[in-house]
Amino acid sequence: MNQASVLQILVVPVIAIAVAAVARRRGWSAPLLLVLAGLVLSPLVPQYELDPELVLLVFLPPLLYSAAIESSYLRLKAVRRPVALLSVGLVLFTTLVVGWVTHLLLPALPLAAAFALGAIVAPPDAVAAVAVARRLGLPRKVVTILVGESLFNDATALTAYRVAIAAAMGAGITWLDASARFLYAAVGGVVIGVVLAWILARGLVLLRDSLVENTVMLLIPFAVYLAAESVHVSGVIAVVIVGLYIGHRLPTAAFGTRLLSDAVWRVLGFFLESIVFVLIGLQLWPIMKALRGADPWNLAGMALAVFAATVLARVVWVVPGIYLPRILSRKVRRREPNAPSWQNVVIVSWAGMRGVVSLAAAFALPQDFPGRDTLLFLTFVVVIGTLLIQGMSFPAIIRRLKISNEQEIFADNLAEAAAQQAAAAAGLARLEELVAEGTVDVHEDVVDQLRSRSERRALSAWERLGGGTGPEGEETPSTVYRRLRREMLAAEREVLVRLRDEGRIDDEVLRRVMQELDFEEATLERV
Repeated sequence: MNQASVLQILVVPVIAIAVAAVARRRGWSAPLLLVLAGLVLSPLVPQYELDPELVLLVFLPPLLYSAAIESSYLRLKAVRRPVALLSVGLVLFTTLVVGWVTHLLLPALPLAAAFALGAIVAPPDAVAAVAVARRLGLPRKVVTILVGESLFNDATALTAYRVAIAAAMGAGITWLDASARFLYAAVGGVVIGVVLAWILARGLVLLRDSLVENTVMLLIPFAVYLAAESVHVSGVIAVVIVGLYIGHRLPTAAFGTRLLSDAVWRVLGFFLESIVFVLIGLQLWPIMKALRGADPWNLAGMALAVFAATVLARVVWVVPGIYLPRILSRKVRRREPNAPSWQNVVIVSWAGMRGVVSLAAAFALPQDFPGRDTLLFLTFVVVIGTLLIQGMSFPAIIRRLKISNEQEIFADNLAEAAAQQAAAAAGLARLEELVAEGTVDVHEDVVDQLRSRSERRALSAWERLGGGTGPEGEETPSTVYRRLRREMLAAEREVLVRLRDEGRIDDEVLRRVMQELDFEEATLERV
């Protein structure tokens, strides 16, 4: 491979990281800016047609796994009804609505092929929505619903997609066959996920090496996905279940495992998401070339109709899907006594941005599939339209509805302070037990240091409720301590670097000491 080829390979990730970095610094929505950058660059860079295998085997498993381990199993369990209505019910409803609209617009297109398009554009990619939601402070329940939907809806859509393709290619599938395939894929994915989650979680515990554990975890999403797909069940569901299980058990792992895991998956997620959204925009030119000679006005009209059907299907499903069960079922009202606000319903209805999975599914259509180029163009318009129109308007709608999570933040801080105090009390009680037992010769100044550190951590949690200031606006003792200690650490680092530069200590010594200072400064962020 020559240098020119290497440079071409590096163009996309370099551009993606640069654009994402600008977005992060400016506080803009990175997914939207990356898509726009891809659209602008599409005619200027070497043409690249999205490889569906690359998305489904390389990008999708780690992104799903990363989102799953960061999610809360308990919170998802609490919102399982709305998540199921969105990730299963809404996906199938959108498939039918978009399929019928497409068939009306293109009567020559087989109905099964039209349903294939419906399945392609049915699953929203909530990455962009969740990124905006967290930045603008949406309530936790809404964010959890959007995350849960994005974790499971791909499984429903990809299963419906495969059934529709088989029917369109003349496999002679009946509705009973389609239902059986869907249930087999979903239930099989759950079974494979639960079994592998149990095995892998216990295997990770036996490793007892943070570096090795995280290296193995990098392989887990790919291995689980391939294992499930090899027996023709949903790899998406299997990966999500494994990620949720391991993420739920991660707090019981060694601290080094958690520190490395957080860093590894944050970096990997940032890298993959940046490339994915640029690749979406880069598909503009190849798709337009494939449709050269077609009537542009006819294509534009069809694209607008399919886009409108996709967006409206979500609104039509979400509103009654949220309120009707509460009206019809006393059990639902008893389990969920507080009805969701209409503002939250509006946000969930509008958070339907599509992503790279839809494009990958469209590109995976067989070359002899009926109307392939047209379906690919319609998919691209829906993906770009939802990302730009819904994505750009999403922050404005959130601000207009005056939705915030300030009460949740206060409640979290209050709960954290109480938990820190309870934990500190348990730690101090254990310290007193060890001192009373006399099994270890402990100097009194060591005991005093341990006591003061534990008490300071408990007090700092209460001080954070006031924003780090006292009643008269003065700095609290913990705030002063952190500020002064950071200044001390900066001075210590300057000396260490100077000693290294003067050849008085080796780089290995510098790294070891720097790591200790870094851990202490990281602790200062929460102490």
